[in-house]
Amino acid sequence: MKTVHLCLLFAYKFCIFIFLPILFYCFIFYIHLSILIKAGPHDNIMTSAFQASLEGGLASIIRGQPREIAHGSQITLRNTHGRTCWLHSHQAVYPIRYPDKRGSSHQQQVTCYSFKDVNNWWIVKRPDVNDLITHEPRDNIKNGDIIQLVHGLTGRTLNSHDIAAPMSPYNQEVSCYIDYNISMPAQNLWRIKLLNSDDTGDYWHAINSRVQLIHINTSQALKLSGLQLPAWGHHQHEIVTDKQVNHQNAIWNVEEHRYTKNSDGKEIERELGMAEFVPLSPTYLSFWDKMFELQYKMLINTENIQNHIYSTDSPLDWPFLTKGIAYWLSPKSNAQIYLIGNIFLWYLGLFAMAAYWSLFLFYQLRRKRLINDISEDNWDQFLLVGRIIAIGYLIHFLPYFFSEQTLFLHHYLPALMFKIILIPMIIGHLNLFVPNRFIFPIYIAIAIIAAYTFLQFLPFSYGLKEFSTNEIMKLKWKKTWHFLIHKRW
Repeated sequence: MKTVHLCLLFAYKFCIFIFLPILFYCFIFYIHLSILIKAGPHDNIMTSAFQASLEGGLASIIRGQPREIAHGSQITLRNTHGRTCWLHSHQAVYPIRYPDKRGSSHQQQVTCYSFKDVNNWWIVKRPDVNDLITHEPRDNIKNGDIIQLVHGLTGRTLNSHDIAAPMSPYNQEVSCYIDYNISMPAQNLWRIKLLNSDDTGDYWHAINSRVQLIHINTSQALKLSGLQLPAWGHHQHEIVTDKQVNHQNAIWNVEEHRYTKNSDGKEIERELGMAEFVPLSPTYLSFWDKMFELQYKMLINTENIQNHIYSTDSPLDWPFLTKGIAYWLSPKSNAQIYLIGNIFLWYLGLFAMAAYWSLFLFYQLRRKRLINDISEDNWDQFLLVGRIIAIGYLIHFLPYFFSEQTLFLHHYLPALMFKIILIPMIIGHLNLFVPNRFIFPIYIAIAIIAAYTFLQFLPFSYGLKEFSTNEIMKLKWKKTWHFLIHKRW
């Protein structure tokens, strides 16, 4: 019976403290993803599949495009999990020698470019087929097939030699092959390795297939190194091959796709400049796929928001509400959504926290001298509050002093809850020394001031009010608050 009781107790606490919070967390994201179904300006940090499931944006481009990759497919290859960029090449070549005196292949540069560009297009080619046209029946590419990738505009094939990469000398350089009539033959064959064939089948699909390109001569994987090229590489991102093939940055997916219908070079170039497709049907991505991707992106993509105008320099800015976060500004007025706290409660909570630790030190010193200002029961209650609330605040606040991630005001919200809960506790403790008739007016005054402050800044929460410039300036209670203002209003 005791074992059954312990099991039931464990199940009960697991449900209350683990399962229900996780369920509530997922429910919040379910509402979020159910309501926000349209593309926005920052969707490009998400994978192609996620973007394609949204209305507008990428979805309006890739809907209706063919799914199966075949010989003659014109594709753009996006790095799936790393920095948002597409496999890219251009006429420039690697310098003959780098500043550290190492030599290069002097072949055509291959990079990863963070913007849509006509030089991001590649054509899939079977090594034993001379033309680039997609014939019927189509020769679809499947897992394990060997292909060449021909750069759309320059006509040169994706290549790699046993030459150190420019920024990552422990990896191998990737280029587009130029025949200089020297003893360096092309090594331009790549094997397709599908990583999610259980979901998409054995054939290579646009958007959904996660692929690795394995270099035949070296068995290394095409990879985004994470480093940036200098001025000679137009500050684009370095592409290498790596012996460690099981790396997130070595995973790619086809984003845009069409079949080559004409073998004429000028006609192919004209086709590559046309990137729009007719929307037919939406791309479906399940809630759990979106949910897990969002969690992953929130964990790994902090490098994309370094030095943001609304980031904070130090966690010490948070208790003083130095800066908020602007989320949206109406193009027609000064209506905006701006994350800003209730400054009255913010500072009152700060005062409550300071009061608690001051009282704690005061009582401790007095008790060392055997002077008990409060009863043992009240002292135990005071310590319990400290263990739960005051220390809870510090646990949620102090770690950010040692964090390298970009800091925003919303990181402080869990700690803020503990600080606000401490306010009534301090007032209740004051009741030990002050009559009740003085305590009730304090509660009323706090409620009135907090409600007034809330109503003043409520329009910023929902973007409901079309502010004039003067109205916004009146609400700028701190000089460090960066509200958005159209100059013409």
